[in-house]
Amino acid sequence: MKRRDFLLNSIPAAALLPEVINGYSVKAFNSNSPLVQALMRGNTLTDHVLVIVQLSGGNDGLNMVIPVADYSNYFNARTNIAIPQNRVLSIAGVTGTGIHPSMTGLQTLFSEGKAKLVQAVGYPQPNFSHFRATDIWMSGSNSNQEVYSGWAGRYLNYEYPDFPTGYPNADVPDPLAIQIGSTTTLTTQGPTVNMGMSITNPTNFYNLINGTTDPAPNTPAGKELSFIRQVNQQTQKYSTVIKNAANAVTQQSAYPTNNSLADQLKIVARLIGGGLKTRVYMVSFGGFDTHSVQVNAGDTTTGAHATLLQRISDAIKAFQDDLRFLNVEERVVGMTYSEFGRRIKSNSSTGTDHGAAAPMFLFGSQIDAGMLGVNPTIPVNATVNDNIPMQYDFRSVYATLLEKWFCLDKTVVDSLFPPNINSQLQSLPLLKAGACSGITPPPPAPTDVVITNSPNPFTSSTTIKFTTEGGHVLIQIIDTLGRVIKILVDREYTAGTYTANFNSEGLPTGIYYARFQNGITQQVRAMMKVR
Repeated sequence: MKRRDFLLNSIPAAALLPEVINGYSVKAFNSNSPLVQALMRGNTLTDHVLVIVQLSGGNDGLNMVIPVADYSNYFNARTNIAIPQNRVLSIAGVTGTGIHPSMTGLQTLFSEGKAKLVQAVGYPQPNFSHFRATDIWMSGSNSNQEVYSGWAGRYLNYEYPDFPTGYPNADVPDPLAIQIGSTTTLTTQGPTVNMGMSITNPTNFYNLINGTTDPAPNTPAGKELSFIRQVNQQTQKYSTVIKNAANAVTQQSAYPTNNSLADQLKIVARLIGGGLKTRVYMVSFGGFDTHSVQVNAGDTTTGAHATLLQRISDAIKAFQDDLRFLNVEERVVGMTYSEFGRRIKSNSSTGTDHGAAAPMFLFGSQIDAGMLGVNPTIPVNATVNDNIPMQYDFRSVYATLLEKWFCLDKTVVDSLFPPNINSQLQSLPLLKAGACSGITPPPPAPTDVVITNSPNPFTSSTTIKFTTEGGHVLIQIIDTLGRVIKILVDREYTAGTYTANFNSEGLPTGIYYARFQNGITQQVRAMMKVR
């Protein structure tokens, strides 16, 4: 068989789907998901868009969001990389917490009421492998579960269960989801097929809309490459609608140069502004595995991590400004995440090692701006193994966006996550009232102390006292590694005050955390076991 015949007969159309815009792969998510069909047909709000920004490598949340109110403990834990207190940027409406001095763009979004910080987001039994932790975040699973579909993919599959049969079509001509990058990720993987499409890089994107291709070398391999590209163009079902959307936008506001995240977000804004009905976009930005030389020794506000944070901040600010310029910002909400945070204590290489919970940012004009949660607890004498205890489960962020942004019924949202997670999902105050018509966002979480323990310190056991407004109550015991080592309470209560005994027999002395969750309320209580 000739090589050309082999290629023609063996390369599936799906494998040839990716196109490139500005040098980035664009991944298109399938439109057969029932959820996307419902969205595009108007059964729910049809114009809401979610943009997911992945910070690959494990971002150091403690140098991104600085606990000013607990600055002495923070500084003592990382004297060689700590951000000077007088350089920390304030957050509008928030006291005792600030952000890295390079993040002026994000600071402006907070002052404009378009950004929200969610403190200490994680999950029980954190995994510190980049690959496994990324899979957990993308699938929405527990760390001890192997789940082969993504949380957004299951959402799209709910709306379009027959995908890819019959798509695209006259009613649903656009990709359901698009990722800038060479391969679609687990996030958009449905139960049987991936619900997304990729744009490899920005260069390929602009080649697509300009009708050009990169020159191939004048060699036998180059001729075959040209043939593959030709077949790719012929089989690209979504190229026309992507090209039409891109060409509908002739002017955009300014973006920073030499910033790959900004390049990707500029493409996303152009496609949204051009009328593409795609619901989910994913972009990624790497370099956050900062085990060494995270900062410059002479000035800890500069260095590799500072450069990364500045590029994130500048790119998101430019993207939000562009959405406003294109008159589409009311339709778009964005979120950042990283597969894990870093340890509380820095290492001797002016860096940080793999850790557990970390902050997330949400951005957009429909975001309920400010901060959710409190500064993470930092021990007076942090050790190299100490981790930040989780305040919010990342699946609760996903569930809230599905319910309050994509306007799904709560029972449907619960069905999209593994059964043992459902009862633990919170509906969080992340979005403004009225983001979904007919759906009332939850009231602000109470700030009163709802969980205490006595005695504290304790030797073998301590009584935990908690007050609930009624409904499901979850109390988890977390160790300093960030692991949930015991579920003390996990059941329904009527409103009132109750107690539960924590028996620490067999556990070493040290700090433990009791994490209380009731509806949208959560609090973390530090407890000390002594001899």
